Amino acid sequence: MRQKITKQQARQMRQIILQESINLEDEAAMNVPYFFPAWEEGVAYEIGDRRRYQTTLYKCILAHTSQADWTPDVAVSLWVRIDEPGEEWPEWVQPVGAQDAYAKDAKVSHNSKHWVSNVDNNVWEPGVYGWDEA
Repeated sequence: MRQKITKQQARQMRQIILQESINLEDEAAMNVPYFFPAWEEGVAYEIGDRRRYQTTLYKCILAHTSQADWTPDVAVSLWVRIDEPGEEWPEWVQPVGAQDAYAKDAKVSHNSKHWVSNVDNNVWEPGVYGWDEA
């Protein structure tokens, strides 16, 4: 026989899940994006905060208060996309600094080609420097 959960119990469980999700590695977080709140305008975000925007999970890389024109998909100086770990050749995204630079051997797609980083801390565009075409 199933026991019904009250709204109060459900709220308490949700709070526990949200608290525990903070400790997840990015790779694990991608498996449960619905654990993370949606991005909202007018919210003070701290470095490391993760939020859903549309269907993608992002991590805050610079503390700020969100604005309508600073959505995670366009404000690359504020947010970094957490890519689906199962995607072998994710689309290349211009890094804004060391915190989201590509590691040596990272794989990306760019301009309809596949590229592999041949340097650590790679912030260059594939085809310009630091990448080998696969």
